[in-house]
Amino acid sequence: MKYKCLILDHDDTVVDSTASIHYPAFLEALRIMRPGKTLTLEDYFRDNFHPGFIEMCKQRFGMTDADLEIEVEIWKDYVSNHVAKAYPGMKEIIERFRKEGGKICVVSHSYDFNIRRDYEANGLPMPDMIFGWECPPEQRKPYTYALEQIEKTYHIKPQEMIMVDDLKPGYDMARSYGVPFVGAGWANEIAEIRGFMEQNSDYYFTKVSELEALLFA
Repeated sequence: MKYKCLILDHDDTVVDSTASIHYPAFLEALRIMRPGKTLTLEDYFRDNFHPGFIEMCKQRFGMTDADLEIEVEIWKDYVSNHVAKAYPGMKEIIERFRKEGGKICVVSHSYDFNIRRDYEANGLPMPDMIFGWECPPEQRKPYTYALEQIEKTYHIKPQEMIMVDDLKPGYDMARSYGVPFVGAGWANEIAEIRGFMEQNSDYYFTKVSELEALLFA
């Protein structure tokens, strides 16, 4: 295979989760913490793309660090009762990549426990390494800590890795480390996000099958 390590984002890349889980969980947090405030799904997507979730909470809703801790607990309670479904075709990609000798790593802004729960529930092979939200802020996307650790652990060069993500922090991380980047465009059709990803990604796909064709060409 051309690539030896497949680095996957989780939400809206492997599993369909923002519209069905994370957005409703955030609305529940707003209902409790900021009564009368709301946000459309489209704006939730846009703000997660840029400036990012924490900045959205602080800038748009005036949340403090203490507020964010409460928001996380509300989110944890919601996701504990809702499991995201993997996109059709993703299981086959991960299984084949693993079978052909590749490493599967996840770099996500979801927690490790949530990622593992979703992989198990969807019958996906468990990743070789996971870097989730439990990492210190300076080790999360867009910082390159995860890529550095993958290279150090498996002796895989950046150009032998490939990153798949739907949001800008993943793009920024990959670009900073010289890792080829696939923009995952199968979760939404928001023009601003699609425009940036189409223009800047090495590859931009709107179908999971297109990713499969690239990996196993």
